[in-house]
This record gives sequence, C-alpha cells and structure tokens, in this order.
Amino acid sequence: MRIRMLTEQPEGAVLNGEPWPAVGEEADVPTAQAAHLVASGVAEEFTAYDDQALAEERAPAAPRRRRAANPEGEAT
Repeated sequence: MRIRMLTEQPEGAVLNGEPWPAVGEEADVPTAQAAHLVASGVAEEFTAYDDQALAEERAPAAPRRRRAANPEGEAT
C-alpha cells in the first residue's frame, strides 16, 4: 500500500531497512504496516487519484486570454 508521511520520524529511524521518508513524501509498505501508520496518524493512504491531483496541482496554469470586443464594446 502506498502512504504519504504526515509526521517527521526521529533521526536514524528506518522503514524496512531504508531511512524514513520526509514529511509529504510517499512510500510503499505492506498493507498491515500501512494500516497501522494511518491509524496512528503518522501517514495517510496515497492513491492513484492523489497522484493525478498532485500532477494537476503542480502543472502551470494555462494563460488566460481576453476576447476581442465587437464594435459595440461587448465581448464576443
């Protein structure tokens, strides 16, 4: 199960032999371990939908363009 960290872990702590991810980073962990981390408030479940939403959030906004006015001064 993929999780996203919500809290900082003590220096030197390891997650499955690797340093813990920083706050906001994601990690893949066994389902039982992920459930425990989520239930304790250390992490939240991270889904494919979250990946898409994050990509959209980071994407630059398209420039806005004004419409040309017609002779009466109203936008077309």
